[in-house]
Amino acid sequence: MSPALGDRLSFLGDRLRRDVPVGPLTTYRVGGPARWFLEVVDGEELAAVAAALAGTAPEVLVVGRGSNLLVADAGFDGLVLQLGESFASVDMAPTPGPDGAVVVRAGGAAALPVVARRTVEAGLTGFEWAVGVPGSVGGAVRMNAGGHGADMAASLMTVRLVDLATGEDVEVMATDLALSYRSSSVAPTQVVVRADLALQPGDRETGAATLSEIVRWRREHQPGGQNAGSVFTNPADDSAGRLVDTAGCRGLRMGSAEVSTKHANFIQADAGGSADDVFALMVEVARRVREHHGVVLHPETRMVGFPEFGAVLDGGAAS
Repeated sequence: MSPALGDRLSFLGDRLRRDVPVGPLTTYRVGGPARWFLEVVDGEELAAVAAALAGTAPEVLVVGRGSNLLVADAGFDGLVLQLGESFASVDMAPTPGPDGAVVVRAGGAAALPVVARRTVEAGLTGFEWAVGVPGSVGGAVRMNAGGHGADMAASLMTVRLVDLATGEDVEVMATDLALSYRSSSVAPTQVVVRADLALQPGDRETGAATLSEIVRWRREHQPGGQNAGSVFTNPADDSAGRLVDTAGCRGLRMGSAEVSTKHANFIQADAGGSADDVFALMVEVARRVREHHGVVLHPETRMVGFPEFGAVLDGGAAS
């Protein structure tokens, strides 16, 4: 990343920070520093940043709650941008949605469990699944996050996007986002400012019971600690966790990273550990699954600063 980026954003003064560790911004809690870091305070500042960067093809990493992110130990030689608290609101929109739905407008920085609980408290149903996903609304839109038989695509209506590469600030229909299993067309330079969700009227007690059951199930079946949830996407008609387990990888360790003994599609990072160890273990697990089952696993985790995963799996250098 050219030092010119610092010049373009010099109006931010000391709010534009240098060499900020990215690991603490992720649930893996490992990884190197960002050359530049900015927590955006409000929409006005975001617009100013977008205007300053427009036309430069900036190397930008937008970080929400870091629950699906692994940054290499070498760090990120660009701008890490994170939305501040003013982007974490959850409000009921005054305009009704289609078919009697209630529209909930959630900021891009809003935590998914918070949105799930607030919508249930408001007597709405359709977003309970998100109570067990420790991500942000923006990240969930970008990867079409989901669980327990639902995903963002099921209720997402519209999204407001600010593109740091073009300066555009647009509202996009969910149908135009190419939402599919754990993916969308949201570009790395696009910031999800807010999302409108169409939810149906429901029963508060039933919703609260559903939330409790999801939380109980997650605690019973998934590990805590330093991980980023499911490592690999599920192949068609199969489970990545089953494939990893039956390939003999449960408990497999490489350096400071270990395949969880509680759920084989999770990798745990040791405190003070290495992101590169996590990546190396991911490659080794995928290699053993391919060798044992003939199935190629694809990472669900967003990886930054690493070589292309498939190339390494096929025999390229891991670092």
